[in-house]
Amino acid sequence: MGNYLVTGACGGMGTAICRMLAENHHRVWGIDRSPDARPEAQGITVLSADLTDPDALRSAAERIGQEAGSLDGIVHTAGIYDLNSLVEMPEEEFVRDFDVNLFAVFRVNRLFVPLLEPGGRVVMISSELAPLRPMPFTGIYAVTKTAVEQYAMALRMELQLLGHRVVVIRPGAVKTNMLPASTAKLDRFCEQTALYRCNADRFRRIVNRVEARHVPPERIARTVKEALTAKRPKLTYCVNRNPLLLLYGALPARVQLWAIKKILEE
Repeated sequence: MGNYLVTGACGGMGTAICRMLAENHHRVWGIDRSPDARPEAQGITVLSADLTDPDALRSAAERIGQEAGSLDGIVHTAGIYDLNSLVEMPEEEFVRDFDVNLFAVFRVNRLFVPLLEPGGRVVMISSELAPLRPMPFTGIYAVTKTAVEQYAMALRMELQLLGHRVVVIRPGAVKTNMLPASTAKLDRFCEQTALYRCNADRFRRIVNRVEARHVPPERIARTVKEALTAKRPKLTYCVNRNPLLLLYGALPARVQLWAIKKILEE
């Protein structure tokens, strides 16, 4: 039996991962800003803490450190997905996305990596968008997830010296509450933008086609299990990569720019 920490424990992926670990007889400590919908299973304890609040996070870390003693792994699932234009989104929204998607990962690792047992693992949920050139209006999400992957590689270089492994998981669309939330954000952007008179219906169809090919969060949980238990885990696991995005990513940059302009211009 091992001890594991899961951030974003009450989200779709976080809940599936917590349950998977508990079903395999592990002890799970979850952290979530809104623990009302916490996963119910024996062996799961979810603490309320906002990952952007260092004081709240330190309090959670003190309790988990006292109760767990040590950890066998840390799984990062917390994150937000915003759709907006890079020249119109409020500065506080831009900063918040970095705070949740990147800085929170740094804070958690700084507090909890010292608790890792020899051979412990850190698993970070990234996105299939991370290695691609960003599409319009998804830029802030893509930039933060690309930064997470660079951070993960730098951390991997360092933690190998302590005997720990760092694994990145790049999922495509996953059937969680993030999908309808992203559609609502897209609709709000198309209604409120003052600068872009693009073909909102065409853009919405692109997003819907990408998100329609989704997998259940349990698929991600199974991949996390492999990342935590495999003798030699992959550095990066790709799950449910979308063929349209793969094709888009294979195009030269100038062709990508031309294609997006042709598709979105009125």
